[in-house]
Amino acid sequence: MRTSSETDAAEVRDLASELRLAVTRMARRLRQEASEGLGPSRVAALASISRHGPLTPSELARVEAIQRPTATRLIAHLEDAGLIDRSADPDDGRSCLVAITRSGEELLAEMRARKTAYLARSLAELDAADRETLDRAAHILEGMLAGETTEHRAVDARGEVAG
Repeated sequence: MRTSSETDAAEVRDLASELRLAVTRMARRLRQEASEGLGPSRVAALASISRHGPLTPSELARVEAIQRPTATRLIAHLEDAGLIDRSADPDDGRSCLVAITRSGEELLAEMRARKTAYLARSLAELDAADRETLDRAAHILEGMLAGETTEHRAVDARGEVAG
């Protein structure tokens, strides 16, 4: 017979599995909706340059948690597409700075608008109670990502709630 804590741990693992699958599938669907043939790594790099730029290739690698050579390849692709500009780094003559172009900003805005429109169409098909549930879930997820939820507790590799 399972104890209450074992049942809770099993329910947490089951929910984590369901949530992981749903979030992964939704993220994939949103990428497909906004696809411009760039691929997720290039879109992520472009968004990081927009948000944090101008950046050196090493800074982009750090922000994106990728290797420096990978960042250099991404920069080359984005520059060839006219989505970023490269300029000399005034603090380090051996490096460069990359900044998003107007075309890059317009592309990101268009992609974000398509993703939002897809979600809005999907949400419009739900009843008010389901939309309220998703609104609450969005806030909870944001809090989890920021580490700000008071209810958020660490879960070990087996799915056991710590503490």
